[in-house]
This record gives sequence, structure tokens and C-alpha cells, in this order.
Amino acid sequence: MNAPDCGCLPLDKERKVSKTGKPAREPFQPSAEQMAHWPDISGNAINGLGETTDRRPTPIMWHDSKIIAHGNVQDWFWAQGVKVPAIADARERRNQVIGKTAETAEPVASIQVEDTPDANVEMIKELAMDCGADLVGIVRLDRTWLFEGYDLDLPWIIVLGVAMEHEKLATAPEVTAALEVVDKYIKGWTVGSPLANHIRARGYRADPSGGPMTGPVSLVPAAIEAGLGELGKHGSIINRTFGSSFRLAAVFTDLPLVADRQVDVAAADFCLSCQICVDACPVDAIRHDKQMVRGDEKWYVDFDKCFPYFAENYGCGICIAVCPWSTSGRGPVISDKMLRRRQR
Repeated sequence: MNAPDCGCLPLDKERKVSKTGKPAREPFQPSAEQMAHWPDISGNAINGLGETTDRRPTPIMWHDSKIIAHGNVQDWFWAQGVKVPAIADARERRNQVIGKTAETAEPVASIQVEDTPDANVEMIKELAMDCGADLVGIVRLDRTWLFEGYDLDLPWIIVLGVAMEHEKLATAPEVTAALEVVDKYIKGWTVGSPLANHIRARGYRADPSGGPMTGPVSLVPAAIEAGLGELGKHGSIINRTFGSSFRLAAVFTDLPLVADRQVDVAAADFCLSCQICVDACPVDAIRHDKQMVRGDEKWYVDFDKCFPYFAENYGCGICIAVCPWSTSGRGPVISDKMLRRRQR
């Protein structure tokens, strides 16, 4: 087995400061126990880093362990959380919610509308917010978002966002942040399942999907296309209101709908000069420049550096916690300022 780049910071042994002039952190060294589970292939290669041709994403993490190269590492990660009673209990609550299939979940109260795409959109968004969603966007399925080996014959995606309590997220990589992530995955399911039931009650097909497993579709590009935000330097979506402090869920359906449009909140402009998440990352996994990934030049986080640290801390989220957009009330101010600057 060839161990991946462990994520150690690229600092000279004699240098006492980082590239940005801040005091150098101690290099992170993942445990030999974890590294024994890593495959020979780089996760960056699986993700298509450096590839100039467009292709569907390959499952890499948060799928059935038997179908991914890093399945043993994923299993090792799950096993670490079992050792922490609070995390084990939270995961059990989550599994109970997921185990209650959408067919047995209570549908939301019916709203009588005419069966037209525009009326359906209004109805879906109102119901989703009533169920606890903080963000709702609708997009037609783009088959390039489907993971290799998966298929989906439902043409519409209702993308749901549930906001995190930023004070808890900001404790990352402490257990408090990990528990907040589990809690919001639970909420994603409690929003998506009754919404799917309501659609079924109207005679259409609907399948809910939520974390922690990824499902058949890469939801980040779908959420961006559905108008929930823009991709940030840290590899997560930046929303105008919630920054990156939210989690995604979805409902796939054949209910006739109308697609939302992408939004421009000027996050891309902001990330060009901001280095906060780059400096905060304990393993130097966030790149200063965009990278070519499966034919698309975009922000990219180094998987082989990020995940070893993530796995040994029951999760992470430091980058999205320190993102200026994630602080309550700052997103709209930053967006307006950047848009005005662009106009000038």
C-alpha cells in the first residue's frame, strides 16, 4: 500500500512561520492504524484532479463501502465514532429516522392547488419551509451529476437546505460540531420524507435523499444550479444568507416543476482574494488557485490531505466555520459590497 500525502504542512523544518507569516502549526501525522486501511490509489485521482475531459463523478466516500476504493477507511471512520457515546447515540437517532421509510412517514398537510408546474413549485416551496427547510431550490436533473454506477429516472430534484447552529459548527473539530452535523442530517430527512409523501399522495413518484450517505446524485452542483449559492474556495457552497453553515437534502420526483436559476452573490469574487479558510485548514488541503477537475476549472480541496484529519476527529468543518460568509448577518453585507465593487 502506498500511503497518501498525509496532509503535513509544506513547511521547512527550520521555518517557524507559515507562508502567510502566521506561526507554523505542528504537522499533522495520521495514525498508522488509519493509514493501514488506505488503498494504493489517490483520492484526488478518483475525483478527477487534473483531468481535462468531462465525465461523471466516481463514488469516493459516503457510499456503500463495498463499492468504493476507500471503503475500509470509511468503515474505520465510522468505528471511531462508536467509541464516543454522544456521537454513537446521535448516529442511532439518525439511523432510526432514516429507517422510517418515506412510505410510513406522515405526509404534510395538503395544500389544494391546480396541477400546473408553476402552482406545483409554489406548493412545494411552501410545504418544504413548513416542514423546517431553510432553503429550497428546484432543478432539472443533469445526468452528469449522477455518480458512475448509479441511475435515476426521475427528472426533477428538489434541493433542500437546513441551516446549522453556527456557534456549534464553530467548535470544529470538537465533538460538539460533529453532533451538530448529525442533527442537521436528521432534520434533512424529517423535511424530505413527508414532502415526498405529499407528492406521492398526488399520484407522482418521489424519493427523499439525505446525509450522511451521498445517494445517486452529487448534490453540490445541483444545489448551485438550483440557486442555493456559489462554490467557495473551501469546496462547499456559499449561500447569501447562511454562508456555508447548512446541510443539503433532496427529493427526486416526476412532479411537473419549473427550474430555478443560478444566483450571483459575488462569492467567486470574494474567494479570489480571501485566504481565511486556506490559513485555517490544519493540513493545508485548500488550494489558493482553482484546479482542473474532470474538465471543469474550479475550487478543489485535496482529498488525500483532508480526509485523514477528518477521519481522526470524527469530522471537521473548520473551513466552513471560519468562512466570513458563515457568520450570522455577514453574508448579505459581503455580497452587496462585492457586487457594488464589481459595478465600479
